[in-house]
Amino acid sequence: MDVYEAVKSRRSVRGFKDEPVEREVLERVLAAAAWSPSGSNIQPWNTYVMTGAPLAELRTSAVERVAHGDPWDKRQYEMYPAGLKSPYGERRSAFGKERYSALGIAREDWEARQRAAIANWNCFGAPAALFCYIDRDLGLPQWADVGMYLQTVMLLLRAEGLHSCPQMAWSQVRETVAEVLSPPEGLILFCGMSIGYEDPTVSYARTGRAPLGETVTFLGD
Repeated sequence: MDVYEAVKSRRSVRGFKDEPVEREVLERVLAAAAWSPSGSNIQPWNTYVMTGAPLAELRTSAVERVAHGDPWDKRQYEMYPAGLKSPYGERRSAFGKERYSALGIAREDWEARQRAAIANWNCFGAPAALFCYIDRDLGLPQWADVGMYLQTVMLLLRAEGLHSCPQMAWSQVRETVAEVLSPPEGLILFCGMSIGYEDPTVSYARTGRAPLGETVTFLGD
């Protein structure tokens, strides 16, 4: 797949077939993603991949926990700044509106919105999931490195005919994830990522992007 096609076709899919993803494919993707750039080549990502019974166990535990209304785990990082300023707040609001409109959920239908949100912890039906950790002693540049790594993973998944959905929502139930993964002390769960083959019967709204002139400034000839 051409890299431009991979970039443009990558999106956060929220509906997957139960068709398994071969381990060989996941290993090939992650081996190539290891070539992602990082400052001084420190490679700050710590990745766990789950399929089969372990993933089923985690999905069940997480969904039950959220459905019961248990409180979120204490945040280890701020997902969004309080009082998100313009234009970022407007973009986030527009995304939410498009997302729930595609599902036919009214803004005031809180119960339906909650049911849709719970699908996060069921991995939207995906048969594979990735969980990415970073050492708590590392700084903002290393968090940026992890972002570049995750983008590389998602583009390589597209090259394999797969889709994905990165989910910071998993950080809200990080203790439940840790019960299954048992990560070393000192690691922070940044996000999970659902991986699989898209279910074309699930409706979605393709979120647009800001015009180039709004985010990019050219200088020179």
